[in-house]
Amino acid sequence: MIKIGFIGAGTTGTALAVRLSQKECPVVAVSSRTLSSAQKLARLVPNCQVCHAAQEVADTAELVFITTPDDVIAQVCGKVQWREGQSVVHCSGAHSVDILEAAKKLGAAVGSFHPLQTFADVDQAIENLSGSTFALEAEEPLMSTLKELTLLLNGNWVELKPGDKVLYHAAAVFACNYLVTLFKLALDLWLDFGVSAKEATRALLPLLAGTINNIDNIGLPDCLTGPVARGDSGTIERHLSALETRSPSLLTTYKELGLQTIPIALAKGKVNEQKAEEMKALLSLKRK
Repeated sequence: MIKIGFIGAGTTGTALAVRLSQKECPVVAVSSRTLSSAQKLARLVPNCQVCHAAQEVADTAELVFITTPDDVIAQVCGKVQWREGQSVVHCSGAHSVDILEAAKKLGAAVGSFHPLQTFADVDQAIENLSGSTFALEAEEPLMSTLKELTLLLNGNWVELKPGDKVLYHAAAVFACNYLVTLFKLALDLWLDFGVSAKEATRALLPLLAGTINNIDNIGLPDCLTGPVARGDSGTIERHLSALETRSPSLLTTYKELGLQTIPIALAKGKVNEQKAEEMKALLSLKRK
């Protein structure tokens, strides 16, 4: 099989290296900004050589993943003397393949292989990687190789055009990062009425799990519940009044999210246009 190397031994690089190695893909070399990070990855992957420079990885491997922080991918790529017939792939969610132009000019095939997954630490990343969807950018024959790796990881893939990448990543931020923010805001409200963060988390997590289960099994728009879905203007007005009194900093966020929810409620069919306009008036950002 094709020899794989990693430049960058952070959470994503380590998870990919471990999982691909477990699928009998030969991960033969790794380098990192800090030697200890490369050594840690190599300890988890049999027969993986620790390299002191990115060039050593490029000289050893046929397919090289650049799994450094996004801001230095182009810089790292530009310092390596790539060769014709080699493949160079980054794992950034926001950047397209154009940041690997230096490798392409030297005859290497370039691509992007982004796991649509949240990685809080290495152990969790290794556990969660399998079954993820991967956003792929590449030309053939590299595209077929990346699809084969996706299948080895029990994943799915979506092919993106260069202009799609930033919106794809913004969508991931909404679905993942801002979900954490919303959960934190909910915890803050529970703290306001005297319940600890630990107790609130225990109470709210089943609600969150149930919501995700409904999205998965029922789908949009029918999975939507709550006062906007019901057209319950009275409850919305009570929420606004309580927030204005006890947590005014959340008023704008509540209103904006409510306005974005109204079209989903309309699509579900439980509210009519008249009720939707009534809720829009209540949630107007200009309304005091």
